[in-house]
Amino acid sequence: MLRIRRLRARAGPERDRRAVRRHDHLKRLQAFASLLLSLAVAGCGSESEPTTTAAERPGTGATLVAALGDSITAGSPGYDPDPAVRAQLPGGGDERSQYEHWAERAEPGLELRNCGDSGERTDQIAARLAECAEGADALIVQGGVNDIAQRRPVTAAARDLRSMVRRGEELGLDVHLVTLLPWNGGHPAADRPIARLNERIEAIGADEGVEVIPFHDELEDPGEPGTMPARLTADGAHPSIAGYRRLGELVAERVGG
Repeated sequence: MLRIRRLRARAGPERDRRAVRRHDHLKRLQAFASLLLSLAVAGCGSESEPTTTAAERPGTGATLVAALGDSITAGSPGYDPDPAVRAQLPGGGDERSQYEHWAERAEPGLELRNCGDSGERTDQIAARLAECAEGADALIVQGGVNDIAQRRPVTAAARDLRSMVRRGEELGLDVHLVTLLPWNGGHPAADRPIARLNERIEAIGADEGVEVIPFHDELEDPGEPGTMPARLTADGAHPSIAGYRRLGELVAERVGG
């Protein structure tokens, strides 16, 4: 049985704002992809108290993993952890369209809390860390492509990611970082900033002593670097169900192994 935990949905205007933002997220990505390609053609260059652990939570021996990130963590385009957003999706959303679902299936000892929020930059993701990590044993930090899409410096995104890693460690969590996926819609202009941020993510992992889970390499098309193959992407920006399955099984291996 799927045991993904979700934070309580926000009510009222805030929930509605989030729903609109998520609904428009893919359109913004596609629009910026066109801008990136035009620029390429034009030659433009580019102190803390520990949380309660599973052992201290009655009735469960599972490792609770806080999955914090943007739409890749949320499960776009087929799923969203917010019921208000999910209600707008075909069939009310497909729970298979999220890596958390597949990680739990592959490793029953894991319990994942989906804290994905579509369209967020790393600074916005960082603002939600404390809420997402409450009571967790482990933390997965994912994000950065929206920083690139909004032309925010790679250095700023890397700084936010490092701060989240350090915050997770201060909370006593087993922290994992993931690399950015290839972005078909931004290819080839987005390839270099994605590669630069992924290099910084690897460096953060080495500096801070945390594991980096290679999402990028797992879904990159070896025949066309910088992209995901058609069967592994739903829309050129997010994985398909098959792609999320690959990511979830990788997470189960790295976090639950």
